[in-house]
Amino acid sequence: MSATVLTASALLLDMDGTLVNSDAVVERCWRRWALKHGLDPEAALKVVHGRQGYATMAVLLPDRPVEENYADNRVLLAEETADVDGVVPVGGAPAFMAAIAGLPHALVTSADSALATARMTAAALPMPAVRVTAEQVGVSKPDPEGFLKGAAELGFGPADCIVFEDSEAGIAAGRAAGMRVVGVGPRAAALSPDAHVEDLTQIRVETAEDGTIRLHISAA
Repeated sequence: MSATVLTASALLLDMDGTLVNSDAVVERCWRRWALKHGLDPEAALKVVHGRQGYATMAVLLPDRPVEENYADNRVLLAEETADVDGVVPVGGAPAFMAAIAGLPHALVTSADSALATARMTAAALPMPAVRVTAEQVGVSKPDPEGFLKGAAELGFGPADCIVFEDSEAGIAAGRAAGMRVVGVGPRAAALSPDAHVEDLTQIRVETAEDGTIRLHISAA
C-alpha cells in the first residue's frame, strides 16, 4: 500500500464531515427549511456543507434581505443544536484525536460554539483547546478568515499548517489561506485537495524530534 507523507507544525480541523458525521441532522433541518421556502431540497443540500447557514441562504435566496437570513440562521442553529440523533464520529476520528492530543491543533468550524459543543460531545470526541467558531469570524468559509485566525492563535504561519476539510467551501477557504489541505470523505474527492482520504483511519500521526508533525496518509 502506497503512502503520502505530509509535514506540518500545526493542524486545523473542520468539524462536520471531517471529525463528526452530522449529515443526518443537517439534511433533516435543511430539507425542512428548503421546503418551507419553496426550494428543491436536493438542490439546497448541494450548497449547505461547509458554510454558515446565513451564507447558504444567501446563495439559495439571493434577493432576500440579509437580516432575514441572519434571523433564519438563529432558528436553524437552535434546531440543529437540539438534534443530535445520528451524530457519530467519522471513522478513525477518536484515534486521530488521541494521536494529536499533545500537538498544536485547532478546530475551525462554521458551527457556533453551542452547536460545536453539542456535536463533539455527541460523537464523544475531545474539544480542542483552541477553536474558531462562527462567533469569532466576520465572514463564512469559503473566506479564509477562520483558518488564518486559527493559525495565528496557534502561533504558526499558513505555510506551516495543514487543513482537514470535507466540503468545497472549506477546501476553498484552506487554499485561500495559503495552506495545504487534506480532503476527508466523498465530498472532497473531486475537489483536488493535496491528499484525500475516505476517513481518518487512513492517517497515521508521527512526531519528529523537532516537533514537526508527520502525517502518513495511506492510499484508499
